[in-house]
Amino acid sequence: MNLTLHLTEGCNLRCSYCVRVKQPVSMQEDVLKAACDLAFSAGGHAGLCFFGGEPMLEREKILLALDYCAEKSAETGKPVQYKMTTNGTLLDAEFLRRAAAVHMGIGLSFDGIAQDTCRCDAAGRGTRALLEEKAKLLLRYLPDSCAMMTVAPQAAGDFAASVKYLHQLGFQRISAVPAYGRLVKWTDESFSLLTEQLHAAADYYTEQFLQGKPFFFSPLHSKIRDCIAGVNPSERCHLGFRQMPVASDGKIYACTQFIGDGAFLLGDVFTGLDRERQRQLAMRHATPETCKDCALRSRCTNSCGCTNRLETGDENRVSPMQCSYERMLIALADETADRLYDADPQQFQSYFV
Repeated sequence: MNLTLHLTEGCNLRCSYCVRVKQPVSMQEDVLKAACDLAFSAGGHAGLCFFGGEPMLEREKILLALDYCAEKSAETGKPVQYKMTTNGTLLDAEFLRRAAAVHMGIGLSFDGIAQDTCRCDAAGRGTRALLEEKAKLLLRYLPDSCAMMTVAPQAAGDFAASVKYLHQLGFQRISAVPAYGRLVKWTDESFSLLTEQLHAAADYYTEQFLQGKPFFFSPLHSKIRDCIAGVNPSERCHLGFRQMPVASDGKIYACTQFIGDGAFLLGDVFTGLDRERQRQLAMRHATPETCKDCALRSRCTNSCGCTNRLETGDENRVSPMQCSYERMLIALADETADRLYDADPQQFQSYFV
């Protein structure tokens, strides 16, 4: 079973687009161990993702979980997989040695050269210089780590340069998503700039690919590979099934954006999951009505409940911004795929098929 553990509601940064309320609330040890027990209780493996707030504020609890799960794995014979999403400011060599020893997948929230635009500390100071050093340290121990960009309207003009910067820093895996939610205001002008910058990023991605140095850039890579494989990206959502978040108090919800909403409560780590409630949510969640007649509905993330709720307050309603972004991205992915295939069909097939 895969669980995302919200170890704390506290954070040492004050990112301009973050809608999470910072609170001095942390997961207690009994909740943590019960969550680990639950992760081992079903399925062929246990999966834990350390999340927050900023999970490294609870560094000792992460280490406790690693030790406890090592015992559970030996006892049950089940393997355990670890992930963590972090702002990176508190990473150090000692922790990364432990993380590397268990092959932890780390996603580093890093907006590239736009870092200081939106991701400042509690005193309002920029964090780019610090993150660059932390990124180098992270890649030394875990070279497959992913740089995770969030692109806000005020930083859209730096998007392509940030992709290039992160790649040249050493990241072979870069994810990028637009900033969504009530603190973000996309305008026609900023969206046009985002479109222009994505095309520039696609040019860099294509250039690297044709030089025999392909890298994972999620906006394009995922759309291209999904199209070839006939995969509907909305099927990855699995609201209430795939990666359930555990709040600091031990309650389990359908997805991260639904924490605290009793309508999406699925149980807790002490009493377990309400399977009937899971099934009810799965039946409720579907392609939004406004998308059912769209020719692109099978290539779009229209049923991502978290994004929809952030944008519209309704898990089954897509915002105009999200719709425009997906349409633009699908067209760009197809254009990029055609360029790559025409230039080198063999390399294209070996990488994407």
